[in-house]
Amino acid sequence: MASKTNPLAFLQQVRSETSKITWPSRRETMISTVMVLVMVIFASLFFFAADQLIGWILSYVLNTGN
Repeated sequence: MASKTNPLAFLQQVRSETSKITWPSRRETMISTVMVLVMVIFASLFFFAADQLIGWILSYVLNTGN
């Protein structure tokens, strides 16, 4: 069983660990954000095209197309 930690010691440990965090710079954050947005656009276009193609193929196979 784990021993109980003094709340004051726990807060000191938390403060010590949070001081070790390396936050990304503003530039790194902006680059990551742009990369995510570009990938979302590409993925949405891909899935839209795949959905349209599958819909067209199914309507052709089932003879419901024009």
